[in-house]
Amino acid sequence: MRSTKENLQVLFEDNHIIIVNKRAGDITQGDKTGDKPLSEVVKEYIKDKYSKLGNVYLGVVHRLDRPTSGVIIFARTSKALERLNKMLRDKVVNKTYWAVVKNHPKREKDTLINFLKKNPKNNKSSVFNKEITGSKRAVLHYKVIQKLENYSLLEVNLETGRHHQIRAQLSSMGCAIKGDLKYGFPRSNKDGSIHLHAKKIEFTHPVSKETIKITAPLPNDVIWNACN
Repeated sequence: MRSTKENLQVLFEDNHIIIVNKRAGDITQGDKTGDKPLSEVVKEYIKDKYSKLGNVYLGVVHRLDRPTSGVIIFARTSKALERLNKMLRDKVVNKTYWAVVKNHPKREKDTLINFLKKNPKNNKSSVFNKEITGSKRAVLHYKVIQKLENYSLLEVNLETGRHHQIRAQLSSMGCAIKGDLKYGFPRSNKDGSIHLHAKKIEFTHPVSKETIKITAPLPNDVIWNACN
């Protein structure tokens, strides 16, 4: 699946930032695959819409894993990028994710505290209960918001932003995300996606200082359509 500016879903835009609903399968920025990244699609959209000549500036504020969908912010100015980066470091950008998982968690809501260590060779994070050399502390909060026929829908809020954090931590408690073969789900989704969606984001606009609250519509498939 590849994005084009024609099917780009823009959720918010002004002179400083642009927020889009990333589709599963899109990469946020260029990587070794050589596939066209979402950042380039957004640049083309801006260039066309505003008839800009020459290069378009676009700063990547944060990323979502390729098989994940949902809300993602790009900066249209270096000033906005710098301020948003600081806000992320200061943990004042609130992100809420929805995840469809197998099994039902033992607790309806809980805080998971683990230590994650990334293995660059297989691009996967391992989960430990105690700190080991090279590991980073990972904290997330979840609650069950709906029980589906064969799955549970969880709402997840991150306190830290580690590599594959939600995928790894939920899997480690026996609740692998639907379609996530890498972290223990038995079958892949046909389109290569996983059922992890960045649903909402709330932050203070880096320039106007207004409160921005954005909700990204869910992908259109049978499981997501059963979530409400």
